[in-house]
Amino acid sequence: MLHDRLLVEVDQDSGERRSSGGIVIPATAAMGARRLAWSRVIAVGPHARAVEKGDRVLFDPEDKAEVEVQGEVYVVMRERDVHAVAADRLADEATGLYL
Repeated sequence: MLHDRLLVEVDQDSGERRSSGGIVIPATAAMGARRLAWSRVIAVGPHARAVEKGDRVLFDPEDKAEVEVQGEVYVVMRERDVHAVAADRLADEATGLYL
C-alpha cells in the first residue's frame, strides 16, 4: 500500500441486518440515513498514523473502491475516510475507539 491508503476486507455479514423484531432487512433495502460499516484492516501504507494492520475501522461503504486480489474482494481507502478505529492494542484505554 502506498501513502496513507488502507486495504480492508469486505464484511460479508454487513449486507443483511435484523430488526429488533427479528425481521431480516436485505442489503438492497433503501434507508433514509446512510449506514456506516465495520471492516478489518489487511494492509496499511507507510504514512497512515492512527491505523494498524488487524484493526477494525468504521467507514462509509458508499465511498469505497473495491479491488479483487486472488479471488477475494477488498476495499481500498484513504485513512482520512475512516470514521472510527477499534483495536485490541487500545484495551488499556477508556473506550478503545477513536471518534
